[in-house]
Amino acid sequence: MLIIGELINTSRKAVKPAVEQRDAAFIQDLAKKQVEAGAHYVDVNCGTMVYNEVETMEWLVNTVQEAVSAPLCLDTPRAEAMEAGLAAAKNGQTMVNSITAEKERFEKVLPMVLKYKAKVIALCMGDNGIPNSAEERITIVRQLIRDLTAAGVAEDDIYLDPLITPISTGEKFGLDVLETVRFIRQEHPRVHAACGLSNISFGLPNRKILNQAFMIQTMAAGMDAYILDPLDKAMMGFVYASQALVGQDSFCMGYLNAHRKGLYE
Repeated sequence: MLIIGELINTSRKAVKPAVEQRDAAFIQDLAKKQVEAGAHYVDVNCGTMVYNEVETMEWLVNTVQEAVSAPLCLDTPRAEAMEAGLAAAKNGQTMVNSITAEKERFEKVLPMVLKYKAKVIALCMGDNGIPNSAEERITIVRQLIRDLTAAGVAEDDIYLDPLITPISTGEKFGLDVLETVRFIRQEHPRVHAACGLSNISFGLPNRKILNQAFMIQTMAAGMDAYILDPLDKAMMGFVYASQALVGQDSFCMGYLNAHRKGLYE
């Protein structure tokens, strides 16, 4: 199970001013807390810094790496910012977030994935936009795996994101994701499945409950990577419990360690 800490994102109210003011101590403390709470990767996203994203990405990567040894997940739609972040990243195998099946996006991002030997999150989205069904998602999954592996990307470095859409806008959208994840796990067992969870509950009350429940369902279906807030103790508690229940926690050691650390108090 791979946990990607999502908190270093300039769309967050507390983070944007810290980045604008180059408050390294704030950013480094946030990175440390996420790793200490169980994040294996630290996501770095400065996409709201429209006018200086390239310079900001480089600063963030260097600043975070001074504080933690965990590898980084670089989250940007801008190729120049991605290139700057990848060039600066030194901690282990960096992750690119993200590539899609869209022709232009694929052709821009793929060379960087290959150049830096990065892991890559591949969104199940093509030139026609976000798919409306599990069938459409599975078609894009096949295309992405085919094209990425043909280019030389190892299956183990591919993290397919089925693109969660809010169940408030369609009652079958949760089921579409589960069906897609089951297909990935059954047909391509060496490829990973990854997602953020919060979109499933958009527009509804008690969002944390829905997010937690969907995490449990998706893990049972075969999801093995999440972009989430590792400082959310309740969510992390369900992560460890779910891993134990689906046989991904040898002798329940992860669950027992979480218990001993007081996560369930």
